[in-house]
Amino acid sequence: MLNIGVLVSGGGTNLQKLIDAQQAGKIENGAIRVVVASRADAFALERAKRAGIEAIVLCRRDYPDVESYSEALIHALQARDVDLVVLAGFLTITGDNFIKAYENRIMNVHPALLPAFGGKGFYGLHVHEAVLARGCKLTGATVHFANEVCDGGPIILQKAVEVKDGDTPETLQRRVMEEAEWVLLPQAVSLFCEGRLQVKDGKVNILAEQKKGE
Repeated sequence: MLNIGVLVSGGGTNLQKLIDAQQAGKIENGAIRVVVASRADAFALERAKRAGIEAIVLCRRDYPDVESYSEALIHALQARDVDLVVLAGFLTITGDNFIKAYENRIMNVHPALLPAFGGKGFYGLHVHEAVLARGCKLTGATVHFANEVCDGGPIILQKAVEVKDGDTPETLQRRVMEEAEWVLLPQAVSLFCEGRLQVKDGKVNILAEQKKGE
């Protein structure tokens, strides 16, 4: 059984979907061990407590620089034997030391079909505003491994979502979450915990499911 650490900054809707999937038995060979919030007022902390999951706060302002903050994150996760880190609306910058400590073990969900509408400045509603401004007919979500390049890590899963006439950034954001983000993230986490994700030459291969007894 692998231990999962979820990093959050806000309401924790993606965290809730992971909790729901875990309680429904849809995350094979994995369990959420700890939730780490970058803000003490993040509602995600309450979601974790309601589910009986340890929840801690590590505020960036309590540390002199990004590297020391990242070291604190690493220490907190390693102390709890975390195997997989999931960034679920975590808006705090981390250093390369954090990426290296959990290479190909940090998973992020992005509200667009990467590499489109990714990178610096593309987060939250800004992504959906850009999609609408470009007149896209399709958007979606991507789950990928995080690396040193913002939104540039190996892609694990993607799902397309229709852009409809009359969409606002808010309505599009909601549809992308409901139809893509909340579906993909638990799937990707389960695939990792099942040992079915292999990174080779910057690409993710999804290995076939082994039948019991094989």
